[in-house]
Amino acid sequence: MTLEIQINHRDFVLHCSGALYWVEKRMLLISDAHLGKVSHFRKYGSAIPGGAIHKNFLKLNEAVAYFEPESICFLGDLFHSTLNNEWHLFKEWVEGVAIPIVLVAGNHDIISPTKYHDINVTIVSEWSLDGFLLTHHPEERKDFFTLCGHIHPSILLAGKGRQFLKLPCFFRSPHQMILPAFGEFTGTYTMEPAEHDVVYVITKDDVVEIRKSL
Repeated sequence: MTLEIQINHRDFVLHCSGALYWVEKRMLLISDAHLGKVSHFRKYGSAIPGGAIHKNFLKLNEAVAYFEPESICFLGDLFHSTLNNEWHLFKEWVEGVAIPIVLVAGNHDIISPTKYHDINVTIVSEWSLDGFLLTHHPEERKDFFTLCGHIHPSILLAGKGRQFLKLPCFFRSPHQMILPAFGEFTGTYTMEPAEHDVVYVITKDDVVEIRKSL
């Protein structure tokens, strides 16, 4: 279900939901939840089962219950578009967890900051913390290791008989790590690891480290 790693002498735990837990800070980091996306597409006629709306909240609850964090940081694209009925579910969820929440705004975060402030969610454009840069878009900046999202990274694994399997992943390069999309109803972008990159593949129940030798 989890994999423990170190980045710059700090301890992190990768969860098969796509969440990242920073041990020293007792902080849960989540990227690209895209809440409201299912309702947005259903509004415009897409035949998406209504039950899909609740899967993101179930995943959020599972990750929070597992780690019992003292704070949560969303690395952008928390809500997919404008306000819809999922905002009320999010508001109830925020009230239920009752811990500080920070949103590092992404390109999809177009809801008025006032709405977030009203439910005690803090919004920032980026956040530097103990030598780490928390952003939405990937960025390598001097003297920082970046934790980010946006790309929705995945990796293509080759098996016997010309079989291929595409899986979401945490994609780590020497100076940054891109988190997978947490949201259930999101696409992925296939990454090609270089020599010094490390890929942490997410399966249904586990997180597995894979290096360039794949």
